[in-house]
Amino acid sequence: MASLNSPKDMSFVQHLIELRDRLLKIILAIVLILFVLMPFATELFELLAKPLLDLMPEGYEMIAIDVVSPFFTPFKLTLMLSIFLAMPVILYYLWGFVAPGLYTHEKSLVLPLLVSSTLLFYSGIVFAYYLVFPIIFGFMLSMTPDGVAMTTDISRYLDFVLKLIFAFGVAFQVPIITILLVRTGIVSVEALANKRPHIIVAAFVVGMLMTPPDMISQTLLAIPIWILFEIGLFIARGVRTKKTEDIDNKPALIEETDQVMGRIENKKD
Repeated sequence: MASLNSPKDMSFVQHLIELRDRLLKIILAIVLILFVLMPFATELFELLAKPLLDLMPEGYEMIAIDVVSPFFTPFKLTLMLSIFLAMPVILYYLWGFVAPGLYTHEKSLVLPLLVSSTLLFYSGIVFAYYLVFPIIFGFMLSMTPDGVAMTTDISRYLDFVLKLIFAFGVAFQVPIITILLVRTGIVSVEALANKRPHIIVAAFVVGMLMTPPDMISQTLLAIPIWILFEIGLFIARGVRTKKTEDIDNKPALIEETDQVMGRIENKKD
């Protein structure tokens, strides 16, 4: 007799209760990380502002226009950082909620994708901080007219940086999307390869939509999207080749199994 607590026997209300419990645990994890990071909120903002401050002329500094900006801006940064750091916990509880409804082959595919997707998101953040920010801020400072002091407001700087971080974190998911498209049979490797010119154009359109309106940041996002697409295509081609080899080997395995079974039956006779 099946257990009443099994996923198949759970009612809609029980599913909602389980989802609520998991969401509460996710919020608790975010709050705990936020509580730990709050004493370092100012230092965290200084670290985030370092790529710009290091390039600004001596004597120049950032400003706070609003009265609450010196508190609210570091708090907002710390909250967003808490969510980013809690991403493995968030994915773990969401995975635990949907996993019982998946087939075995779907579970074997989804779990590695969740892990690799999280790592790629973090890689996009690191890429933006260490490579993209210095290039963008260096270009903007070099274009500042003589006699104009670049005194950036801290809240606007945070919005600008968070937008870039999110854009690069999402853009680094391109290999996962490419592999999923091929693995699920939605599109073939050859079709994606033939559409490469269109994908390159689409990468620049995405760069234009997801970044601030300047050619530098758009190009710095579009080129990694293109490169990551090529990486995903290469991996998808390898996955497809392995799958094809397995299919080609199935007849031989079936024939060999039939031969073994035939020998066993002959011995019995």
